[in-house]
Amino acid sequence: MYKFIGADGDIDGAVQALPPAPEPAPKKKRGPKPKPIVEFPQAVHGPWIDPPGFAEALALHMRRHGDSPEHLLKAVTLPDAGTCQKTIRKWTNERSAPESVESFALLGRIERRYQLPPGYFRAKLAANARAPRGSRIPGISPAEQRRIAWHLPADFRRRPKREREEILAWVRSVIIAGSTDYRAFQRESGKHRFALRFPEAGIRKSARIERGVGRSPATSEPSDRDAPADLQRDVAAFIRFKTATLPPPHLLRNGRWGSETAAQKLEHLGLMFGALTAKADGPVEGRAIPRDSLSFAMLLFPAVWDWYLGWREARRGFYTSWEINMLDFAMAMARPDTGYFRQNPHLAATLRPIEGLISEADIVDAASDWDALCTRCHIYTAGRKKDVQSVARVHRDPFEPILPILEADSPVGEYRKITEEILARMPNAKRQPKAAAESVRAFLMLRFGLHLGLRQKNLRQLRFVPRGQQPMGERQLETLKCGELRWNDKSDGWEVLVPAVAFKNATSSFFSKRPYRLLLPDLGRLYEFIDLYIKCDRALLLGGAEDPGTFFVKSAKRTTANAAYDQLSFYEAWRLAIQRYGIYNPYTGRGAIKGLLPHGPHNVRDVLATHVLKKTGSYEQAGYAIQDSPEIVAKHYGRFFPHDKSALAAGILNIAWED
Repeated sequence: MYKFIGADGDIDGAVQALPPAPEPAPKKKRGPKPKPIVEFPQAVHGPWIDPPGFAEALALHMRRHGDSPEHLLKAVTLPDAGTCQKTIRKWTNERSAPESVESFALLGRIERRYQLPPGYFRAKLAANARAPRGSRIPGISPAEQRRIAWHLPADFRRRPKREREEILAWVRSVIIAGSTDYRAFQRESGKHRFALRFPEAGIRKSARIERGVGRSPATSEPSDRDAPADLQRDVAAFIRFKTATLPPPHLLRNGRWGSETAAQKLEHLGLMFGALTAKADGPVEGRAIPRDSLSFAMLLFPAVWDWYLGWREARRGFYTSWEINMLDFAMAMARPDTGYFRQNPHLAATLRPIEGLISEADIVDAASDWDALCTRCHIYTAGRKKDVQSVARVHRDPFEPILPILEADSPVGEYRKITEEILARMPNAKRQPKAAAESVRAFLMLRFGLHLGLRQKNLRQLRFVPRGQQPMGERQLETLKCGELRWNDKSDGWEVLVPAVAFKNATSSFFSKRPYRLLLPDLGRLYEFIDLYIKCDRALLLGGAEDPGTFFVKSAKRTTANAAYDQLSFYEAWRLAIQRYGIYNPYTGRGAIKGLLPHGPHNVRDVLATHVLKKTGSYEQAGYAIQDSPEIVAKHYGRFFPHDKSALAAGILNIAWED
């Protein structure tokens, strides 16, 4: 600061420096001093009721210990943490809930501060449809981490390395892969795609990855796995012959194929021709036949079948029912009168010589006497079928994934535990509406399967009519070849009606050309969730995708044009529900049944048939549960063990001793 002073002491133009004025003292802040942070604050004494919900419990213990959101955060947050006080405030107001690994770690520190048992708050959280968010797990790709994250415990990253490796190995082996010899074979064979495609046939393949087929491309652009044009043309003509309502007037036919059977046979042909063209020195070890040498008619030559049968045995290690079914197919194609090859001698012109399999002389003989070639093929395949049948083994035990259920006294009651687990872990619909809708869909899938016993095709193609609307007539459903869920005013309940023609075994004596009709029971909250699904959840899952009109629809995504399930996607949806809610996970405590393995919807028919057999001993009544004959139940579905038979008989005999 400066001041002007004159010679006589008066202030004039002279300048004299003055000391700076002292700075004003800071004003003291009013209010109470900041509350000191205590590691274990004293709780307010007195009785208190433990609330069931997470938000209420957190708010209660904060009040008991005198903590505000700001003070609690200071007491439990690490120095470098990015959590803000709004997070805890949102938790107590139920506007959000912990979902990340960091959030669960914060909960653990709050439990320690309030001296609560570990996992106290975590146990009160509503089920979450998403796995805890967090950093990447070293050595695991993002895609695999998404698949396995649901099945890892919350403290996975804090566990010792040995335990983490043990958990990962168990999840990969049991939950993801399935842990059976057949699954191991599927995984290995699915690594190398070799099957040829037949786009001109107009039927989408079932996309069985384990057999080398893979998913069909969404576009119609040519692929390097497409069969040659001539072969595609001939196979497409054959498929039209077998699937048309009426065959051409100049051709005879023994039975008609549905779209599912046609897709399966097309897949089998693709695998056979793919093996014939695969490189001999590659992982598939094929026959290396040039593609332009392939022809449909080459299936009439025994040498071709001998090579393919030997290749199949070497690949799997033994013969199975697959080879028997393929030989049946060849026999039918060469059958007198109705065989497709027998009635199409013009196919001889498509034959090409193949070294070691088909010679020039063979082609000349075929053109001169086509009927004799078909006869030789028919005789050969009939003999080979008997030979293979005598040594064929079962590679895939269809009961293996569900053995813990089939061995229970009440298989249906045991399987029902999975549906109860879904309800117990259903996400909060307010915070995660789509995830909650997917849980409702999974619950209804399993419940419908348990009540109806339908095959996968009939279940996924089931249509529906909301209450108060007019249901379809039986003729309309026969035209569509699918069933319908409708409200029955007379019975005051939900009813399922499926015309007989919609079933794979439509000609079975079970139907006698009459429709299948069943009133669903109003048990276990079934009607409550049917109404909820129709009113809210189904539309939420559809999003903006095209409505296929079926009861079950896929979760719409940006790339979803049609929300209808196909064979593979419906199987995967069922399998996902079993992985999440069915298989007991000892590391997370989730899952309903110990020893269960992933499986699809078809296994529920085994559960129903076995349950009825255990309770009644009647194969006929077991057939009623799954719309099939006693012979088919005994051959394919019923797991009726000798000790079950003895126990059933003993129960009847022991009554005589009670008097």
